[in-house]
Amino acid sequence: MGMIKTARRSGLAPAAATAGGMLLLTVNAASAADAANGKKIFEVCTGCHSETARAVGPTLRGVYGRMSGSVPDYKYSAAMKRSKIVWDDQNLHDYIVNPQGKVKASNMSFRGVRNDKDIGDLVEFLKDYK
Repeated sequence: MGMIKTARRSGLAPAAATAGGMLLLTVNAASAADAANGKKIFEVCTGCHSETARAVGPTLRGVYGRMSGSVPDYKYSAAMKRSKIVWDDQNLHDYIVNPQGKVKASNMSFRGVRNDKDIGDLVEFLKDYK
C-alpha cells in the first residue's frame, strides 16, 4: 500500500510500481534462502536418509546436481530409476513439496513440506551438503 502511495506522489502508475515491487520481492526471496535453517529442517530427513548402512533412503549427501536413482548400492524403485531427474532447484522443490506427485510409484512415503521458505532453505542447504 505504501509503495502505491509513493508511486502516485512520484507520478508512477500504480501498476508499474506494483510490478517493480513484485520483481524486487522475487529477487529478495531468492537471495534470502537460509542454509542454516535448511540444516535444521534437514533433521526431519535424517530419519530415513542417514549415512548408516541401515538407512531406509539413499544418502542425500551430494544430491544437488546428481541424477535420480544413481547412488551405488542403493535399491531404488523402478519409477525413480526411470525418472532421470537431475536434482536442481526446481526438481528438488517439486519433490520436497510432493514426492509422489513428482515421481509416482517411488518408495518415498514422506508427505512433503508445504512452506516455501522452508523448502528454499532446505534446497539451499542441500546445494552444499557434500
